[in-house]
Amino acid sequence: MFDFSLAGLSALAADPVVWVSLATLIVMEVVLGIDNLIFISIVTNRLPPEKRESARRIGIGLALILRLALLGTVAFIVTLTAPVITVWGQGFSWRDLILIAGGLFLVWKATKEIHHHVDPDDGPDVFDGGAQAISFGAVIGQILLLDMVFSVDSIITAVGMTPHVPVMVIAVVVAVAVMLFAAAPLANFINENPTVVMLALGFLIMIGMTLIAEGFGADVPKGYVYTAMAFAALIEGLNMMSRRARRKSPQAPT
Repeated sequence: MFDFSLAGLSALAADPVVWVSLATLIVMEVVLGIDNLIFISIVTNRLPPEKRESARRIGIGLALILRLALLGTVAFIVTLTAPVITVWGQGFSWRDLILIAGGLFLVWKATKEIHHHVDPDDGPDVFDGGAQAISFGAVIGQILLLDMVFSVDSIITAVGMTPHVPVMVIAVVVAVAVMLFAAAPLANFINENPTVVMLALGFLIMIGMTLIAEGFGADVPKGYVYTAMAFAALIEGLNMMSRRARRKSPQAPT
């Protein structure tokens, strides 16, 4: 079913269908990586400035390692879509359970971050007993957990688009390289714009709810989700331009 051969790459390179599938898959992997990148940007910004860059690089490096490792077991990954338990007539596969667990974690984490931004007091809260500080190891652990969720979803998406494993590998490597290039600018932009932080956390809640819905078998077209995100980002961009214009304009006489 799956082509693991590198010897056949020259034959694949001569097939225009393979090039189209590669280009499409790269775009899909980059788009799917946006979710992961937003989470990495948010969680690493809680670290001291001197540790953020290394945490982002380690997190994205782990994403690449996980995706390539999963590609090596792609035949097994496909079996994750087979139901393993049934609850009230609803079948759940390992993929469904992973998506539900990841979605719940993402909703919890985003809600916790929103709470800390709305009420930055160091006192105890209902989420973590007042532990405001976050360690480097805790950040890497959270990134690794979400990397696993997004990696499984990413590889299953790739499997549905092409049977050629070398094509999947190229698409994954390119997508992770884009994430690595964009990580620092995105994290800095989010950190320097408080309203963008809230917008990004709202995105994470929406993504988490989407993962949960997909885990329960609901078909949520990704196009709707990313269109909503793009529209919200456009409105926030207009708000930022408006605030910048007001700061530059002279005060109107009273």
